[in-house]
Amino acid sequence: MDGKEIKSETKTEHKSESKPEHKNGNGHKNFLFVSNESLSGDLAWQIQKEGHKVRCYIKSGTDQDVYDGILEKVPNWREEVDWADVIIFDDTGFGEVADKLRKEGKFVVGGTAYTDRLEEDREFGQAELKRVGVNVLPRWNFTNMDEAIDFLQKTPGRYVLKPSGFIGSDQKALLFIAEEEDGKDLLEVMVHNRKAWSKKAKHFQLQKYVTGVEVAVGAFFNGKDFITPVCVNFEHKRMFPGDIGPFTGEMGTLMFFAPSCEIYKQTLEKMGPLLAESNYVGYVDINCIADRYGIHPLEFTCRFGYPTISIQMEGILNPWGEFMYQLAKGEQFDLKTKKGFQVGVVVAVPPFPFDDARTFAVYKDSSVLFRKPSWEGVHLGDVKMVEDDLRLAGESGYALVITGSGTTVDDARKQAYNRVKNIMLQNMFYRVDIGAKWVNDSDRLHTWGYLY
Repeated sequence: MDGKEIKSETKTEHKSESKPEHKNGNGHKNFLFVSNESLSGDLAWQIQKEGHKVRCYIKSGTDQDVYDGILEKVPNWREEVDWADVIIFDDTGFGEVADKLRKEGKFVVGGTAYTDRLEEDREFGQAELKRVGVNVLPRWNFTNMDEAIDFLQKTPGRYVLKPSGFIGSDQKALLFIAEEEDGKDLLEVMVHNRKAWSKKAKHFQLQKYVTGVEVAVGAFFNGKDFITPVCVNFEHKRMFPGDIGPFTGEMGTLMFFAPSCEIYKQTLEKMGPLLAESNYVGYVDINCIADRYGIHPLEFTCRFGYPTISIQMEGILNPWGEFMYQLAKGEQFDLKTKKGFQVGVVVAVPPFPFDDARTFAVYKDSSVLFRKPSWEGVHLGDVKMVEDDLRLAGESGYALVITGSGTTVDDARKQAYNRVKNIMLQNMFYRVDIGAKWVNDSDRLHTWGYLY
């Protein structure tokens, strides 16, 4: 491995210049990344490789060594605001401060108070979709588990139980999908877990289950309108091949870019006026279930997706620094993208997707090695560079995202998995079926008229 490909600008202690440093030559800009957790380092690294100045702030105490030797980190992001040409907030929860900075004239990529609520409050998100004329699935909200059990006993059927209201990413895993048409399996689980679940989720809903293809559509928004083409993507959220096991957030994704499609027209496009009203700048995605009767939106992602943003780097040809700067300024432009498909595979070690510092202690500081000295398709997870050696950092076990592309899904899969085989890492694991369902899913989506 030639670790020197990563250019370090790391400084553990830093004081802001008295004047903004906005002239880096060749049109290069100053980018400030603000993170609760170590999420957007891969994007920051890409922008840095393009010649821009990059500084990042990470709040989480357990992530303080992530990106060491790769990115320059600062202890207080607010002291860097005047230095920055573009400020990037990489998660929800920053909406109010982002709104304020935009009003002060700063160029900001990130959420708004409105879009934070769209993602974090599922019921609000569904209500807003309905307000703009999008068909949403029937759902019933509860704050009492006994009332939900009573409802299911009186109205048997196949439902999905999911937390509602303002929820954290960890609570999203408290989701149960009924397998039986009368919902008896869900009813039994609810009865046996009523006390435990009532403590973990104060608000929850029963949503009508629909059999179909899970598909998402996303696009970047410049504060006024969508930037095309749009990104059609297929997430793989469960831990094991065949969609078995716990929800991980994401183990990999298949995607492609399209000028438009019915999935976009019937869902995300209709949200444009509301996003413009809130002056949202960033990426927004709606996950859906599609069947022969329609497209049913499930939830919003109003931020970069992970590993979505890394896989988009495989498909988008625009320089990312220029792209983010134009987006933050509210400019209208077209994305240049590869034809065909992109596949991304998450490579992890224990305890991912769980939090267990004792387990990760076995792997922390382990070297990530390459059989051949190639960084093609390699994207950063929670890693750092020590003496030209790429090593695991933080405590998550989320190591790398490996991507590939091709004119067919099979070609993209082959390239991605050949690149995965180039990685040497103790006890690493990954799903081997990312994109494998495309043959069946594409047939159904084309038959129903949702892709063209």
